[in-house]
Amino acid sequence: MTTTDRPSLLYAVKQVELAVRARLDEVLRPTGVTTQQYTALTVLARRDGMTSAELARHSFVTAQTMTDLVAALERRGLITRRSDPAHGRRIAISLSDAGRELLAELSEPVAAVEQRMIGRLSAAEREELHDVLNRCRAALTTDAPV
Repeated sequence: MTTTDRPSLLYAVKQVELAVRARLDEVLRPTGVTTQQYTALTVLARRDGMTSAELARHSFVTAQTMTDLVAALERRGLITRRSDPAHGRRIAISLSDAGRELLAELSEPVAAVEQRMIGRLSAAEREELHDVLNRCRAALTTDAPV
């Protein structure tokens, strides 16, 4: 097989993304949380007190989509919003206790999806994959010329 017979790396990455999304959708469906909502919750677990715009950037969605996600998550009691006394009009978003409990409940099933994805890789290949993906991301998110 020549390299022209194989799909591009971009196509392969997209196929992995779609497969991960399908598996996560299966895991999340019983909770009523979407993959985008789950992503936002995991971002908040690592970076408490973000604004909606910051959360959108870190969750890979538009500001408008995040506005809808935040409203849905707040209605479900999974997040809280509060004024930031140090920044006037800034509204900080945080996980609620219910949001933390949901993430804890989903921890094992989500880890099982990741384990299934990398289960055929050696420990060294897993480390290399992690490193390579992070370098690819960095290459695309810096201002360096292509």
